[in-house]
Amino acid sequence: MKPKKYISTLLNGIFILTVLLFVFDRLTSFEIKNQEIKSLTYFGLMVVTPMTLVWNLWTLKTRKWKIISLIPPTLALIGIIIIGPIKIMFSSGSWKTQTVLYQNGHLTFKKVEFQMQDVGALGYNKRTVEVIYLTDLFMIVSSVEKDIDERVEWIKVDKEVNELGLKFP
Repeated sequence: MKPKKYISTLLNGIFILTVLLFVFDRLTSFEIKNQEIKSLTYFGLMVVTPMTLVWNLWTLKTRKWKIISLIPPTLALIGIIIIGPIKIMFSSGSWKTQTVLYQNGHLTFKKVEFQMQDVGALGYNKRTVEVIYLTDLFMIVSSVEKDIDERVEWIKVDKEVNELGLKFP
């Protein structure tokens, strides 16, 4: 394989993976729990998109492949401009568990948690959600039902986790 073709395949593969992770994290209930992966995805999207656009513009020879390969990075760049790079940077913080409120009696990876997200100088976002952990890196979140106290499968635990490492007086 020629070096240009190898670099092109690698760069386009990284671009597609970054865009997929970003879209899943922003538009679905699938979320990235690991801060390093989330930062790499969000900041990588803003760096890899123009790189891929320029690389595909200069290295591809045929007009057909050039047009086909320029469409995804161009759409991603337009999306970045519409959302705004600053908004993307501020939303690159992952949600950290502060308290596990309820544990599912049947499934140990299903919990109701109070979570916080550090947004820098803007403070913290807070939420209470039902979480299904796929791995330590990824999770699926959904809203908490109001009658959770009355449901049999939920066990109240009130376990303090403090993943943000906040110090209380």
